[in-house]
Amino acid sequence: GIIGGGQLALMLAEASNNRGIKVCVQTKSSNDPAGSKADFVIEADPLKVKGNKDLIKECEKIIFENEWIKIEKLNLIGSKNIFVPSLESIEPLVDRISQKKLIKRMNLPSPDWISIKEFKSLDDEEINEWNYPLMVKSYKGGYDGKGNKKINTKEDLNSFLVETNSDEWLIEEWVDYKNEFALVGSRDFDGTIRFFPIVETFQKNNVCDWVISPAEVNYDLKTFAINIFSSIVNELNYVGVMAIEFFYGDTGLLINEIAPRTHNSAHFSIEACSSSQFDQYICISSGIKPPEINMYAQGSLMINLLGLKKKFPLSIEKRIELLSKIKGSNLHWYGKSKESVGRKMAHITFLLNEDNQSKRVEKSKEILNKVREIWPSPND
Repeated sequence: GIIGGGQLALMLAEASNNRGIKVCVQTKSSNDPAGSKADFVIEADPLKVKGNKDLIKECEKIIFENEWIKIEKLNLIGSKNIFVPSLESIEPLVDRISQKKLIKRMNLPSPDWISIKEFKSLDDEEINEWNYPLMVKSYKGGYDGKGNKKINTKEDLNSFLVETNSDEWLIEEWVDYKNEFALVGSRDFDGTIRFFPIVETFQKNNVCDWVISPAEVNYDLKTFAINIFSSIVNELNYVGVMAIEFFYGDTGLLINEIAPRTHNSAHFSIEACSSSQFDQYICISSGIKPPEINMYAQGSLMINLLGLKKKFPLSIEKRIELLSKIKGSNLHWYGKSKESVGRKMAHITFLLNEDNQSKRVEKSKEILNKVREIWPSPND
């Protein structure tokens, strides 16, 4: 069973189908993306307890499309062993403030931060120790640039505090990073950890635009990232798939955020790897030993396709037709009924067979330009 019915649940359902495993999704409408691939659909808001109860009755195991779940309510209605990952292991990761506290407790590298509530109690001298710009982030629901705001001056911050009138935010030091990396991996019930290649992600307006795999990182950086990932999943006894987003620059490798689920940065794995991130999660949760992860090609490029304005001259159908004609394209259409600006509608993956990173980056930019001529980013 999958709580959620968006594009991540769709790709989990496809992985289930490939394994011959029946899947039931709990989502608001059977017309949601995962509804088309699920064997059964429970039409209910994923946060509603009645729907959760119905899903539990139908399924041997329950997995999550995303971390927006109500732990306290799920604890009351389900057997502890039915959820993968366990509610206990996912609880410290469901919002930003609990993630930050975990990272701090484990003494792992991340930007300095303070809750809005704590910040308000500081004296003037302590407040002046925080240099601008700053980043403010909401505790919950932050994704694709939502729940983030850059604060350039003290006046901006004062205005923000008045406008939001909420303590459900944190303040984070601004990081002048050179690269953004992501590492996705899995951990099974035996404690075996498997990793996808570290990737480099490229953002526009705080939303991922494209991803190249593998990233060009040295041995020490790769080892450090792997050790951070392993420390977190082992500390939490976490079973399932997890992603960690990193900043990298003059201050070294810093954890940006942790996603306790499958992740946009590893969509490339469907075509590029012997086992995708979705396959790993399905195997682990259904008791199948997950395959080892190997790349089928020297590298890969994944490009996100976001919703455009109604006045855009090419219809969706025409865009899909033209993209499909690009040599080597693997288009994943999410089946969303409505295109709105910035909404994730699809992604497209290309395998790269060039023998060094500079050639792969050059080829990626060449392909990216072709794709953006047909389907530009709304964030340009």
